[in-house]
Amino acid sequence: MKLPFKVDLSNKIVVITGGGGVLMSEFGRALAACGAKVALLDINEEAARAVAGSIGERAMAVKADCLNKESLVSAKGAVEERFGKVNFLINGAGGNSPKATCDNEFMTPEFPEDIKTFFDLEEAGLKYVFDLNILSAFLTTQVFAAGMVKTGGTIINVSSMNAYRPLTKIPAYSAAKAGISNFTQWLAVYFAPAGIRVNAIAPGFFVTNQNRNLLFSKDGTPTARTEKILAHTPLGRFGEVSDLIGTL
Repeated sequence: MKLPFKVDLSNKIVVITGGGGVLMSEFGRALAACGAKVALLDINEEAARAVAGSIGERAMAVKADCLNKESLVSAKGAVEERFGKVNFLINGAGGNSPKATCDNEFMTPEFPEDIKTFFDLEEAGLKYVFDLNILSAFLTTQVFAAGMVKTGGTIINVSSMNAYRPLTKIPAYSAAKAGISNFTQWLAVYFAPAGIRVNAIAPGFFVTNQNRNLLFSKDGTPTARTEKILAHTPLGRFGEVSDLIGTL
C-alpha cells in the first residue's frame, strides 16, 4: 500500500469494527503500515481472517457481534491478551437493509402497485438499520473507551455524506448516519476532559459489498442509479479507499 504520508504508530493498538469490509480492511492495512497493531472485529470471522492474513503478524481477527455487549467484552479480552491496551477505536460496522429501502425515489399520486414505497417499509428494517449503525457504535464505544479514560485515546466513527444530504430510497440509513454524526459530536464533548478525541469520517459514494447490487447489474453494467450518481460527481467516478487514507 502506498501511503500519502506516514505517521509513526508503533506500539499503538487499534480496534476496527467491520474489519472484514471493503473500507475498514484498507484502513487496517494503512494503520499497520504505519506500525500499529490492528485488531479486526467482524461478525464474519472468515472475512476478518482473510484481511488479517494479508497484513501479517501485526493484525489479528476477532469474531464479534457489535450488537451484543458480552461479545464485545469477550473480543476486548482477546485483543488485550495478545496485543495489550487499546489506544484507538474505529467504529466501522454499519450498513443498510433492503427492508428499509424504497423502490421509488419520489411519491406521486399515481404509482405502480407492485413497488415498495415508504408506506411498505418494515418497522423491523428501520430498527435493524438504526441498531447496525448507532447501537453498534454506542456499545463498542462503551466497551473500548472505558480503558482510554485514564490514558487518552482516539475514536473515529464512520458517518456518511447521507447524514448531510439524504439520498432518495434510503430513509433509515440516511437518518442513522445523521445520528452517528450527532453522536460523534456528543462524545467529543463528553470525552474531551479525559484526553479522548472523537471524530467522524463521512465518505461519499464507494462501492462496497452491501451496495454493489444497487449500483451494478448482475452482468456488471452500471444501473440507472449509478449513472445518476456519477453524473452528479465532479470526478465522474466512485471513491477509492485510498482517497480516505490521508484523512484517516
